[in-house]
Amino acid sequence: MEKGIIIAGSGGQGILLLGRLIAYTSMLEGRNVTWFPSYGAEMRGGTANCTVLISDEVIGSPVVQNPDILIVFNCLSLERFLPRLKREGTVFYDSSLVTPEKCGRPGMLDGCLHSVAVEASAEAARLGSIRFANMVMFGAFLRVTGLSGLSVSEEALRAILPDRHHDLIPGNLRAIERGYGQG
Repeated sequence: MEKGIIIAGSGGQGILLLGRLIAYTSMLEGRNVTWFPSYGAEMRGGTANCTVLISDEVIGSPVVQNPDILIVFNCLSLERFLPRLKREGTVFYDSSLVTPEKCGRPGMLDGCLHSVAVEASAEAARLGSIRFANMVMFGAFLRVTGLSGLSVSEEALRAILPDRHHDLIPGNLRAIERGYGQG
C-alpha cells in the first residue's frame, strides 16, 4: 500500500501541523512515511501546503505529483490541486469555507468519485477556536481512511507538539473526536 496526500490551505490554518500529524500517526502504526512541507509563504494568510507519503514499502522519493488524497481548506487550494488528484482519489474539503458556489465554480467537484465534506472551521468555532479546524479535519480523515484509531492521535500529538503547547492537547483531542464523528 502506498498513499500520496497533498494538504493545502492558507498559512495559519495548521496545514503543516496536520501533515506532520498524519505522517507521525502513520509512523506509529508501523508504516514508512515522508513529510515534505512547502515553505513558500507560510505566514498567516499566505498559501501553505505539504505532501505526505505513506507506504508499507521503502519510499524512494517524497514527491507526490498525483495524490490519492487531497485535503483542502480554501478555494485557491482546491482549484490548484484538484486537477492533480488521481482518478479514483478522495478529496476532503472544509465545507465551511470551500464549496463550488463559494469558489465561483459550480460543478467543480462533479467529477470526483469520492469527496468528503467536513465542516471543519464551523465545528472548530463551536469548540471555541477556529484554530481547531485542522484537528476536526484530522478526525474525519482518520475515520474515513481507517489510518488509525483515536488513541494513537493523542500519542502523536504529545510527540510532535512542543512541551509549551501540551496544555492545548485536551482541546485538540475534543476537535479530533468531533471530526471523527463527521467523517
